Amino acid sequence: MDRKIAVVTGGTGGIGTAICRRLATNYKVVACYFKNGKHDEVLQWQTSQKKAGYDIEILFANLINFSDCETLTNSIMERFGRIDILINNAGATCDVSLKKMEPHHWQQIIDANLTSTFNITRNVLPFMIEKNYGRIVCISSINGRKGQLGQCNYAATKSALFGFSKSLALEVANKGITVNTISPGYIETSMVTTLKKDILDKITSSIPVGRLGKPEEVANAVSFLVGEEAGFITGSNIDINGGQYMSA
Repeated sequence: MDRKIAVVTGGTGGIGTAICRRLATNYKVVACYFKNGKHDEVLQWQTSQKKAGYDIEILFANLINFSDCETLTNSIMERFGRIDILINNAGATCDVSLKKMEPHHWQQIIDANLTSTFNITRNVLPFMIEKNYGRIVCISSINGRKGQLGQCNYAATKSALFGFSKSLALEVANKGITVNTISPGYIETSMVTTLKKDILDKITSSIPVGRLGKPEEVANAVSFLVGEEAGFITGSNIDINGGQYMSA
């Protein structure tokens, strides 16, 4: 039987890399990237993954462009003939208080985090429906659950992913497709670990388990949700934040 194909957007980042590695043990993984066109950097990333024993394909795409996502999806279908799993992990931040936020600060994050999710999901979905099977996971954030100072734009997009995922889950539940979200808290990636020590210490002290999360912990949850054992789970969210935010 052919291996299932897993597409991971933002696949070369900290959490994205962990997801790609975890899924590569069971699936053929395609990591989608933009990286402002830094192709050499991504090729080096791919080489380092291969040296570590992970065979991961890479494809360039500007996910905020619908036609680019159409081209990307068609390329994957032409090469592999199927798309079974989609991990919407690509995203960006641009922190600024609403009082100082300009329209481009808002639109940039709406496009990067929300429009991109629509674009790629809309293009992949028909192929999943045709095969009557699919697993879609959207990576949200603790700040989409509780809000955060200076992140009206970011938190709005991450919160919107819940409504998007629940609505889509209802649309495709009878077509063998599940749709879920994961909301990481503060994870040990370069974006977090390069913060000033006093800020990092303050963040860590606010986490009940007393440490940052690991990218692999997010990846393990993704692996569970895309597996056959999670076929009865859809329209749900998994919080991975060390107890920093809890809800009923």
